[in-house]
Amino acid sequence: MISIALIDYQMGNLSSVSKALTAAGACVNIVSSPAETGGADALVLPGVGSFGDAMHRLDEYGWIPVIREWIAADKPFLGICLGLQMLLDSSEESPGVPGLGVFRGKVRKFPEGRGEKIPHMGWNTVNPSPDSPFFSGTPDGSYFYFVHSFYVDPDAPSLAAAHTDYIFPFISAISKGALLATQFHPEKSQERGLALLRTFVKTVEERKTAL
Repeated sequence: MISIALIDYQMGNLSSVSKALTAAGACVNIVSSPAETGGADALVLPGVGSFGDAMHRLDEYGWIPVIREWIAADKPFLGICLGLQMLLDSSEESPGVPGLGVFRGKVRKFPEGRGEKIPHMGWNTVNPSPDSPFFSGTPDGSYFYFVHSFYVDPDAPSLAAAHTDYIFPFISAISKGALLATQFHPEKSQERGLALLRTFVKTVEERKTAL
């Protein structure tokens, strides 16, 4: 069984994420310090709240260089909601606050006054990119659960692992190597979300076996 380190920086819904990953077949350890990640096969960054507050907490707890180095080494990583947004350079939510800068690009606010409610909240369809291994078992139009007012706009369109339509089509997941990050909440997305987490866990297991 693989070991997953779930980052606790006081900005995530840890209980539901932990339960979902456990149901997907992983051994989950909630960690509040980078020193506790030793032996972990994958790192998970959840996130609920504002971009600026979250980046401040990551800095306060010493996570920023650890996350950057982990991803740079192509170790398995899962980002959820704000955990996706912080991978980019900056966000319109918190001007002047740098993100993790793992990927070039910006987090943008959905425009007001187009007839849709902001935040984008509830179930919506996700259309995976054909070449994304994490979504290989997810049919087009599968429903996942969203709660967000901002969306990622990376400089490299090739990072897109899935798109969703709300006001306009936006990137709802990115992937590169062993990294997967989703704007939606798989832990709140019932069977489809659990299936995606199972795929992530299986990918980590296969990678571990191959090493």
